[in-house]
Amino acid sequence: MIIGRLKDKKEILKMLEGSKKIFIMGCSECATTCKSGGEEEVRKIGEFLIKNDKEVVGKFVSEPPCIEAKAKLSIVKNRKEIKEADTILVLACGLGVQVVDVSLREKKKVISGTDTLFAGAVFGKAQKFVEFCSLCGECLLDKTSAICPYTRCSKGLLNGPCGGSKDGKCEVDREKDCAWILIYKKLKEQGQEAKLLEIIPPKDFSKKIKPFTLEL
Repeated sequence: MIIGRLKDKKEILKMLEGSKKIFIMGCSECATTCKSGGEEEVRKIGEFLIKNDKEVVGKFVSEPPCIEAKAKLSIVKNRKEIKEADTILVLACGLGVQVVDVSLREKKKVISGTDTLFAGAVFGKAQKFVEFCSLCGECLLDKTSAICPYTRCSKGLLNGPCGGSKDGKCEVDREKDCAWILIYKKLKEQGQEAKLLEIIPPKDFSKKIKPFTLEL
């Protein structure tokens, strides 16, 4: 799931300087789950903009707008309101914002009302989001017992632990478990702690050249 955070309302208002008629589009999945662009957030931002002398010509929570077909369908369903708007405020991840932009027939100003943070695992009925994966394009979880040190180690060490860990905690944040201690404990439980003696080479960043495209 893509985790995002709603921008401060004053920041959104500043981005809308010069815009008069606003159409607000949210996202029914990721942004709804992490409360950055669901029905409630779309409604509240709309009310805030109206109080600040903006005309909200329409609001709609789209099925994931990061999927081109869904974005286009949402645009068609709201064609009249979008045509009237001079700016589209999208409360979705950066993917959704950009797909909406390229899917518009009539080019409008498109801005993001959220900050996209990370790809997160969801725990406890969507009350906690944790970054477990950096989408690096070169997975090494087979070597580290399904714990990603590149993401879960504060220093991104591929061979660890460093000399700063203490009592199983990270020196960067003493409330945070050291990823490499967790890896060691799991490998030891499995009788595979010898894997720690294998040196993991530097990541091959050519496997994730940006922007990355995959065609099936």
